[in-house]
Amino acid sequence: MTRRRLGTWTAALLFASVSVVLGCRLADTDGVTPVPQLLAFLPWLLAPAGAGLALALLTRWWPGTVWAVVVLALLAWFIAPYGRGGEPDGRVLASLRVMTSNVEFGRATDALVTAVRAERPDLVFVEECEYGCSDTLRRTLSEDYPYRRSVEGAGSTGSVVLSRFPLRPAAGIRGTMGMPGAVADVRGHAVRLQLAHPMPPLPQQLDVWRRELGEVRDFAAGTAAPTVLAGDFNASQDHAAFRAILDTGLRDAARLAGSGRTPTWPARTAPAIGAQIDHVLVSAEFSAGRARFPDLADTDHRALLVDITLHGSA
Repeated sequence: MTRRRLGTWTAALLFASVSVVLGCRLADTDGVTPVPQLLAFLPWLLAPAGAGLALALLTRWWPGTVWAVVVLALLAWFIAPYGRGGEPDGRVLASLRVMTSNVEFGRATDALVTAVRAERPDLVFVEECEYGCSDTLRRTLSEDYPYRRSVEGAGSTGSVVLSRFPLRPAAGIRGTMGMPGAVADVRGHAVRLQLAHPMPPLPQQLDVWRRELGEVRDFAAGTAAPTVLAGDFNASQDHAAFRAILDTGLRDAARLAGSGRTPTWPARTAPAIGAQIDHVLVSAEFSAGRARFPDLADTDHRALLVDITLHGSA
């Protein structure tokens, strides 16, 4: 009897923990710590839910078995990709390759340069590119990428956008870390570029995280031109603050390419365990082809490389 009671209580504790996170997901809120942090790993909550189901069956706790089925069904529902899909109408105007990479305080700069030379993306968004990283990119890649916009800074605050296409200045997004913007002339077509790097959801800074993701959302809602919004969002599709960005009409290129759940962080455990917090979001004028996730040395993020295509009027 004691073992049965212990198994029942353990299962109940597992179900209750998962249910709190699911309740916030159902309510379309990110809640308070530790819910935002756990939401990033929502698919892996299948493990404690499954363990609870096994305990409920072993202890013949039938109400718990029903609870488990409901929890697992909700998890399966929420694991499905979020946001709009489909292909845009109209003829193809241009095809381009986009890369985004958080180089972790500039430590992975050399690895990034090697990857850029191998993959030859047309646009490169680089987060946590401090002064040394920025100088290295200027020295080693300026011949292939003559156009750039940057916010120079130390540590995690520096960011750089590199482009093969001519750029003209555009207002960036306000934030603790640099988020530069530009307008690219992509074979005669204006495309708005914006780097995203809001603060992470640290327990004492959830208000900053929400506010800065809100700034990104306001940018997305306020632009009517073809747009590429890329970077380290410090949020996944399971965060309400990120879904609000998708609700403006932007679409996740990795999801369009069939890789919407491939983890990008932490690199040490990805792709087995992790969250996709690095994204390339595109407006409705774009379709997306293959998405890849290069592993770069000396950074806790995997890079994201995706092929996108700009379409014109039908």
